[in-house]
Amino acid sequence: MLIKVVNPNTTQSMTDKIGDCARSVAGPGTLVEAVSPKMGPASIESHYDEALSVPGILDEIARGEEAGVDGYVIACFGDPGLDAARELASGPVLGIAEAAMHAASFLGRGFSVVTTLGRTRGRAWELAERYGMHRFCLDVHACEIAVLDLDSDPDAVKVITEACRAALTQDGSDAIVLGCAGMADLCAVLSADLGVPVVDGVAAATLMVQSLVTLGLRTGARGEFAPPLPKAYTGLLEGFGR
Repeated sequence: MLIKVVNPNTTQSMTDKIGDCARSVAGPGTLVEAVSPKMGPASIESHYDEALSVPGILDEIARGEEAGVDGYVIACFGDPGLDAARELASGPVLGIAEAAMHAASFLGRGFSVVTTLGRTRGRAWELAERYGMHRFCLDVHACEIAVLDLDSDPDAVKVITEACRAALTQDGSDAIVLGCAGMADLCAVLSADLGVPVVDGVAAATLMVQSLVTLGLRTGARGEFAPPLPKAYTGLLEGFGR
């Protein structure tokens, strides 16, 4: 089985981290390919960034289809391009926010999301409602660390830990969902420190895609998620015509 994990931003160090986290949970016989698109933003922290990341994501999905990929993970907590990717892919596609929220809903009455910048909180709430997780998501908290500073800020782990601790106290939640793929390597240390389940969407989505492929399941393609109608695209999108 081959699972392709697409980091929608172009920062290779983050892609390497995401790939390591996905491989750490993949089962025997499952290969994980982690990639960054050839075009797109260095990080995704706004609607603008998210919109401009989608062509690169879809290009990687198309490449994966040519290479015989069995399933895909979109490794950004905004789940950018998820619906469009499902139209292109022959196997299942999961976003990490979708996977993490569902996983956390199995672990207690409610969870708190701890993300990067406050400006992304609205998107997390929007996704919680879309995925039917609004009643489980007790609140969304920001640690106000930019995505690209997660690895370089020496205080990042401390700040994230305290944001998680405050969320647990304020919300009375049973679990924490990490709201950024760049936090994927922090689950074990945070869970040990906080004493509650901490869910990383990269790991959760990888295992869920693996399970769906094993079950022989994929996105239904009778209606909305049927392959897109063929038509010409122009300008920078010329190569996306089908």
